[in-house]
Amino acid sequence: MQTHHGIIAIVLLALVVLTAYFKDYAQRPLSVDSEQVKLVIVPGTSFREITRQLHEAGIISNRWSWDTFARISGAAHEIKAGEYLLVTTLSPQQLLHKLVAGEGTQFAMTVIEGSTFGQLWEAVQENDKITKTVSSPQELLTRLELKSSHPEGWFFPDTYRFSPGVTDVQFFRHLAQHMQSVLDEEWARKKPGLPIHTREEALILASIIEKETTVEYERAMISAVFTTRLKRGMRLQADPTVIYGMGEAYDGNIRRKDLKMDTPYNTYIHKGLPPTPIALPGRASIAAALNPADSEMMFFVAKRDGTHHFSSTYSEHRKAVIRYQLKGCKNCYGKDPGN
Repeated sequence: MQTHHGIIAIVLLALVVLTAYFKDYAQRPLSVDSEQVKLVIVPGTSFREITRQLHEAGIISNRWSWDTFARISGAAHEIKAGEYLLVTTLSPQQLLHKLVAGEGTQFAMTVIEGSTFGQLWEAVQENDKITKTVSSPQELLTRLELKSSHPEGWFFPDTYRFSPGVTDVQFFRHLAQHMQSVLDEEWARKKPGLPIHTREEALILASIIEKETTVEYERAMISAVFTTRLKRGMRLQADPTVIYGMGEAYDGNIRRKDLKMDTPYNTYIHKGLPPTPIALPGRASIAAALNPADSEMMFFVAKRDGTHHFSSTYSEHRKAVIRYQLKGCKNCYGKDPGN
């Protein structure tokens, strides 16, 4: 019985000693020499690896004490990825707080509404804070398990913050999941009776709307024009689709011969929607594609202030083209005025 009590006493004494030790350890500076040390924790790094990095960087000297302190505090697995500038005179408690709070440097990339996947791909390739693991868009689609065979349109444009070392697949997956979430939310509010039957078709139409205007209040009207044309089996005659189909051949101007170029994206030649989106649309354009204005306008033409004039008849549209595009020159009006 005395032996049993003795063991309990020893255990209690050990606990008291350890408690006192770690209470002192938590508050004591890790070093008396003040230096700044850079620490990069990439996403998915284990706590054991983080401890190794801290030790090799000279931030901690006693790995056991740090490891035990972090684990008994319950925060060992709450450390955030990031790029940290750490002062070696921090106490273990201050260090752990910074790592758990994520008080490190994060980087941002803004994906602009209406930009193309090609532009996004190039931006990611040029960003040295993103680790590259795939060599082509097709390999990316395979890794992401996207059902589409074409990447255009499937990545939501927004400003994204990320830690150094995030992989390209992780970055693109976040954008793709964001787009799917927005699509699902807007699809749930879809107006009935539209000639849009799938989320992909909604994305295609939204991308055309995105490229046609940046004026918020016009999106639903432009959507109404395209919706009316789709219902009536008319060609969309959307210049941005022609431009997309031209690829690098586009030099900033569309000529009459370009409107006759037979590409899958030439909506002056082919009826219906093009085969894929032509850009990365934002939420407003997706919402407009699924909720067009209650209008049967069939034409629109750009005015000089960036807005559009909408017409319900070809005759009215012809007059608008002469007024806004041809500066009143009636003889300049061709057979293919465009939208």
